[in-house]
Amino acid sequence: MKKPAIIIPEGCTEVLLHACCAPCSSAIVEWLLQHEVRPVIFYYNPNIYPREEYEIRKHESKRHAESLGVEWIDGDYNHESWLQCVCGLENEPERGRRCEQCFLMRMKAAAEQAKILGIKYFTTTLASSRWKSLEQIERAGYEAEQQVGGVCFWAQNWRKGGLYERRNQLLKEFNFYNQQYCGCEFSKR
Repeated sequence: MKKPAIIIPEGCTEVLLHACCAPCSSAIVEWLLQHEVRPVIFYYNPNIYPREEYEIRKHESKRHAESLGVEWIDGDYNHESWLQCVCGLENEPERGRRCEQCFLMRMKAAAEQAKILGIKYFTTTLASSRWKSLEQIERAGYEAEQQVGGVCFWAQNWRKGGLYERRNQLLKEFNFYNQQYCGCEFSKR
């Protein structure tokens, strides 16, 4: 028997969804709502540079959430703290140690936000990108779970089950801004 592409953790009716952008979250949010899991979108991306790019992505994420009546939380923008977090790793390649540090910073913030809100599970749209390492994302999520305590990371390959294809359809339907790089100044080059 074929294993389902997406498995909802037992008892999960609500999840804090760390969202990197509207295109990546769109199919995931749709899937969650269809499966009676209420997402709370947490937009926390201090890695995005320049500020104008950050604001465009933030606006699109909020616009998407509002169109669906889904709660949306702004994690604020502090690029300087992100630069300190990845200091010394600026020349690392994509999928290198800089990305690992970036994921951990963002997953820890998501875990802390989930705990504040009393939401047991948190997950991330980063696991929907074919450009990201699922292993790095999962390590960061589980590390954040351990550091914060009292919350559980929902490790999920959000590319499966036709969600990647659906993402591309929703990108066109919502006329989302579709960025051409991860977000940080080092991935842009």
